[in-house]
Amino acid sequence: WLWLNTPPAGTYHRFCARSARIGELETMSTESPAKRAKITSTDEAMKIIAELEKERDMWKAKAMGTGVPFPATHWPAGKPSLKGAPTYPAYDQSKPKDAFLAVCDMLIDEICGELGPGYETPEAEVAWVRRMLNYNVRGGKMNRGLMVVESGLQILEGKGMPTGNDTVVKLAILGWCIEWLQGWLLVADDFMDDSHTRRGQKCWYLLPDVQKIALNDAFLIEMIVFKVLKRHFSAEPYYAQLVDLFMETTFQTECGQLLDTLCLNLGLNDFTEQRWTLIVKYKTAFYSFYASVALGMIVAGISDVKEYDSCRDILMIMGIYFQAQDDYLDCFGTPEAIGKIGTDIQDKKCGWLFVHAYHQLANAEQKAVFDKLYGKCKVQSPEEQTIKDLYTELKLPELYVKYEQDSYDKIMSLKGTVNEVPWGVFDAFMKKIYKRSK
Repeated sequence: WLWLNTPPAGTYHRFCARSARIGELETMSTESPAKRAKITSTDEAMKIIAELEKERDMWKAKAMGTGVPFPATHWPAGKPSLKGAPTYPAYDQSKPKDAFLAVCDMLIDEICGELGPGYETPEAEVAWVRRMLNYNVRGGKMNRGLMVVESGLQILEGKGMPTGNDTVVKLAILGWCIEWLQGWLLVADDFMDDSHTRRGQKCWYLLPDVQKIALNDAFLIEMIVFKVLKRHFSAEPYYAQLVDLFMETTFQTECGQLLDTLCLNLGLNDFTEQRWTLIVKYKTAFYSFYASVALGMIVAGISDVKEYDSCRDILMIMGIYFQAQDDYLDCFGTPEAIGKIGTDIQDKKCGWLFVHAYHQLANAEQKAVFDKLYGKCKVQSPEEQTIKDLYTELKLPELYVKYEQDSYDKIMSLKGTVNEVPWGVFDAFMKKIYKRSK
């Protein structure tokens, strides 16, 4: 019965122990009197057999899509997600962004269609959720989500596994789970950072009818991610691994956010390169890079911890480099190119430019300028421009070019460390981020 589905941790060991006990009971007639004395009753054997049969039936029902896997939440009966597996639309891989966006629209329709019959949500609130999701999670560059599809297909094909339409759509759904994870984090982050724009439009919390409601909206998007996972993957043997990865990735990102926000209580001397690396590793690299590849690995059934470790090592370097790019573009990129107005100087961010300027390049006089103005000036003010000019004077743009090349070389030096994940996965990432300008 074990092959019918993947049992929870410990089931195999319980099965072995019980089987051994049953074998002992079955052979007691051939054993010595001393051996038979250990057996209290054949009732014990029948009890163990009944327990095993019950567990077998549960996993068989789950594998066949029958039974009720989550009885505590199997309510109300009219909830659409309780009506069986959904039917997926055709995914046109020749138009990757359009096909990916179509899956987003499908998910938005699903969650909004669930709110009324499943949660007694009035029409006005359902309309709010639809508007909020379209505003905050649909669109953007979608690099993280698209990489789930691209890397997942490469991994599956490399292992000779099928990649039919449903498989591709499911990879796209996981891609949108990453995009929505980012979406709720950005809604909250913009509120905490007093940001003005996001993706070329006003931050959600700045809309007159939103304001503090944005915080609850952020929490709502977070939980929708887990609703989507349950609806589309609960029958898969790797479902628990997906939930584990999203829970761990969310917590890692929130730890990074903690390191970032508590900079408000620190002095500039505390803004070291080590602290910056910790912030960006946990706030950005895990969810933006590692999760996108790990999801495809989970779907493909990769279980070698060393393979995950090797991929993580490569993707951490990419993620940290990516955030250095963001920090650089926040200062030197244009709002038209990057889709937002940079606020790192105003917000007293522990950023790549600052930690190198303040601790490695600035003299005492230049440090005094940072002490006077950094985190104490407004966006697009003369004081902010003074800091930007100081970065240029200290040759930060030239240092960044060197850092970019060093990061690329370090990544390429790790090419022989992965076995089951094709190197094309990492090449695809680098093509999207190397020397980007937005």
